[in-house]
Amino acid sequence: MTTETDRPAEPERVRAPNIRDVARVAGVSYQTVSRVLNDSPSIRPETLQRVRDAIDELGYRPNQAARALVTSRSRTIGVLTAQTVHYGPQTSIQAIETAAREAGYRLSITNISSTEYASIKSGLDYLMSQSIEALIVIAPQVRVFEAINDLQVGVPFVTLEATGLNTSHSLWVDQVMGARMATKHLIDLGHTEIMHISGPQDWIEAEARMQGFLRELGDADLRTRAPILGDWTASFGYYAGLELLRYRDFTAVFVGNDQMALGFMHACRESGLSIPGDISIVGFDDIPESAHYAPPLTTVRQNFAEIGRRAVALLLGELRGETGMDHDPVKPELIVRESTARRS
Repeated sequence: MTTETDRPAEPERVRAPNIRDVARVAGVSYQTVSRVLNDSPSIRPETLQRVRDAIDELGYRPNQAARALVTSRSRTIGVLTAQTVHYGPQTSIQAIETAAREAGYRLSITNISSTEYASIKSGLDYLMSQSIEALIVIAPQVRVFEAINDLQVGVPFVTLEATGLNTSHSLWVDQVMGARMATKHLIDLGHTEIMHISGPQDWIEAEARMQGFLRELGDADLRTRAPILGDWTASFGYYAGLELLRYRDFTAVFVGNDQMALGFMHACRESGLSIPGDISIVGFDDIPESAHYAPPLTTVRQNFAEIGRRAVALLLGELRGETGMDHDPVKPELIVRESTARRS
């Protein structure tokens, strides 16, 4: 029979270091440590270094909730997003989280269930209930940004789309420029009959890429054809390709994203056509897999990570009261691989 004295003693719990422990090791008052943690400009450099060394030595981690109560600041950036399954938004959010964390901020992310006004308002209300200090909006449809403007967000915010609604709050990759680069590349290779498979009609990027394609053809005085409206998926690219290749009255295709380009390439192979011997193909986004397609895909690279980093820098600048922040669009880059060739 086991008695109380026979049972092994529970290990003593190790207490996490607190602000007074840091003060003791650094040889300063706990109020000084508090000022360091809250980025007070009045701390002497040598004192600042002693406190930082003590924090590192003890492995001290500030309690964010407690800091928020003391400073009336949550140090939280909200992210309202309608799409996180695609490569671009995922990459931007990762960069946003890293940049925010390095600046001493954390993220509160919420996904809206639809682009209806009520859903957008509900998502925004949730983020505001977290006492966010700034907001980043990542969504594909222009009506999301119309709703954001109507709701009059009460904190600094930035939208990661080119909406034309409020350029003082927008950051974006120049989609029109990227589409023009893709189309010009095909024209420079001697192609005069070029098709375009677009993304969904209500997506901002899809419309911008379509406009870039049409403008470049117009400037080259080439025949324009009605773009095919897709849904970003490889399956759509495949089935659209099977239909279009029944006629084969074109020699090149600018596809609205790399996934649809993958499906179109599948249709070409199934139809016994050579890429780029019979058909040249350009995609858009430069997802990591595009370099490993068969053949490797010529595409337009978007720097999603740079957009995320720039968004955080812009918001932190606004929170510090800085003006004249950089809202210039990020330039895309044409990545030429093996899916395009000069027309024979």
